[in-house]
Amino acid sequence: MTRLGVLLLVVAAAACSPDRAPSQADEVRGPFPGIDRPVADIVSPEYASGRQRDAADEFGQVARLIGVRPGETVADVGSGTGYHTLRLSRAVGPEGLVIAVDVVPDYLNGLRETVRERGIENVEFVLGRPDDPRLPRNSLDAAVLAHMYHEVREPYAFLWNLAPAMRQGARVAVIDVDRPIRNHGMPPEVMRCEFEAVGYRRTGFHPLEGGVGYLAVFTPPERLPEPSQIRSCRVGDAAPAR
Repeated sequence: MTRLGVLLLVVAAAACSPDRAPSQADEVRGPFPGIDRPVADIVSPEYASGRQRDAADEFGQVARLIGVRPGETVADVGSGTGYHTLRLSRAVGPEGLVIAVDVVPDYLNGLRETVRERGIENVEFVLGRPDDPRLPRNSLDAAVLAHMYHEVREPYAFLWNLAPAMRQGARVAVIDVDRPIRNHGMPPEVMRCEFEAVGYRRTGFHPLEGGVGYLAVFTPPERLPEPSQIRSCRVGDAAPAR
């Protein structure tokens, strides 16, 4: 069996979880710190229409800046209606793979139907949890988190559980808007603080044209800290609290 075939089996197994929305009990897994900041509610499966985002060349800017290549395996975490999933599918080509991850079963089901109708064969689906995207270990060349990080209720657990899925040299691309979290944005230094608290390193920061926010690029930690060693950030912090 090819490497892609093995990965498809692993992803399919991870996706076979009950189709239900995450409960409050799902949100805390292990001894991770809480957060001292607001969390935005999940109110829509999309940031804006695909036409509006294409007019701003959102995907094109992101794909060029992180260097998406044919044959790669990329996760669209918080896939919603699939704006990035569908475009990543073309970018990685038939030898590549896109894994669409969401915590809302209805969003995944709608995207699954879109993929089926369009005859797309290189997309798989995973029902994640608020604290864990539930992705196969050592499976990803890149992960795209578009306009969703401000909705993550357990960021330290989420980032800690994402890291093992990243291969050596992988990129984590986070797209958000620099505005208050309650207004569905994420101040860049708050995001940076939380990522660095788990051991990620920011390697790029790019304002995006067209009013779609900014792109922050991170590399995964070489070594994960113990959950109990992670120090929570405060809104406005530029570095983890010591």
